[in-house]
Amino acid sequence: LVLEDMLTEVVFVCLLQMCSLEEELRLLLAALPQTGFDPCVQYFTSLALRENSQTIAAQKGGLWCFGGNGLPYCESLSAVPADTVELFCLQALVQHSKIPTHCDKIESHGGLQLLQKLYQLRKDSAKIQRSIIHIIGNMALDERLHSSICHAGWVSVLAEVMKSQRIMDSSHAARALANLDRETVHEKYPDGVYLLHPQCRSSQPIKADVLFVHGLLGAAFKTWRQQDIEQSADEKELDVEDEYSECWPKTWLASDFPMLRIISVEYDTHLSDWKAKCPVESYRESIAYRSSELLRKLRAAGIGDRPLIWMSHSMGGLLVKKMLLDASKDPEMDSIVNNTQGIVFYSVPHHGSRLAEYSVNVRFLLFPSVEVKELSKDSPALKALNDDFLSFAKDKKFPVLSFAETLPTRVGRMLSLHVVPMESADLGIGELIPVEVSHLNICKPKNKDSFLYQHTLKFIQETLARQLRS
Repeated sequence: LVLEDMLTEVVFVCLLQMCSLEEELRLLLAALPQTGFDPCVQYFTSLALRENSQTIAAQKGGLWCFGGNGLPYCESLSAVPADTVELFCLQALVQHSKIPTHCDKIESHGGLQLLQKLYQLRKDSAKIQRSIIHIIGNMALDERLHSSICHAGWVSVLAEVMKSQRIMDSSHAARALANLDRETVHEKYPDGVYLLHPQCRSSQPIKADVLFVHGLLGAAFKTWRQQDIEQSADEKELDVEDEYSECWPKTWLASDFPMLRIISVEYDTHLSDWKAKCPVESYRESIAYRSSELLRKLRAAGIGDRPLIWMSHSMGGLLVKKMLLDASKDPEMDSIVNNTQGIVFYSVPHHGSRLAEYSVNVRFLLFPSVEVKELSKDSPALKALNDDFLSFAKDKKFPVLSFAETLPTRVGRMLSLHVVPMESADLGIGELIPVEVSHLNICKPKNKDSFLYQHTLKFIQETLARQLRS
């Protein structure tokens, strides 16, 4: 009975701490500027401040919906509401942490210490911890806050997370530490720019950069994972799955070319992980907007200072073309063009996709509406982009390698389609190689010995031959 009472008391204290932290998070959010900046940050902050675990718990029925009609995010009543409230608050803080003046406010209101407390209490939630490290990585972009970050105990936490087997966790920590390290790292890694290699200090000189750009519903890590393979019971007993790569650029490519800096970028089709789009966000989804935003971030990360190879999947390839064209017109960005040594396109719809011909539901499943319009076959904007880039690439004599899917991609239960037909994947210059895979697997090699990976490796080796020899 004594032990039972003690356990009950511990649980009660923990619950009080959780409730207190939730309220502290909301107070921190309320202390930050609420107007005069990005309307989407305002929108999501207001949602986080409007909801708490009491209002959620008070809702009846088999499901509760966070945010009511304005936010279609429903969870089972068996979920712990406090977790979700904390995630909402943290995602709002992620958005605030992208604004330098708001980082000052987070620090001055004790946010670094509050986040440290929450991090230690939420070791059961990888997503909460990842969101917190995301915030620290953004705040670390400001050198004035480095002392406060260190004094709040974050360096040892980040160093520990760097050892994680989870690629997302270790890469978030690596980004934060790189932004804190002003002795050996000269570049800064803005939000959404992840350093996959090298993630630790090394005497190995970096000879060139390889930059990975996913498609609009992809991600910096999952897009570039090894192809998922169903294994037999015998294979599982032999622990074959231990060799599976969650991100082949970080594991395989870094091992084969340790002298390369490998970066992967991430940009959300939704503003956050909240499964809701900001009602004023549609302008963000255009290729033109994303090009401008990413170019600025990439230049801050030192892209353009070394020889560079671009690796792109699906609509990410359209974004790469737009970025190179835009960079060629900006004197501050032309080093990116001048140092570009080659481009790899994995099923990029240079001439559009049949996707736009299908129903609204199917289109929504693969691409948001703005991107679908830009993807339409014979779209004037798409044709202009391709014509301009083709002429530009020929003039610059860029080496180009293109892969094209030959298998249909299953969409839902009823439909299979070639997302990017062979003729659309053909840029008109360079080598075009058909591969017997679907659109989703065209950038996911089965293993290191696969044709897809080996041919990519060969292209990098030949394109950077002079840099790799020196």
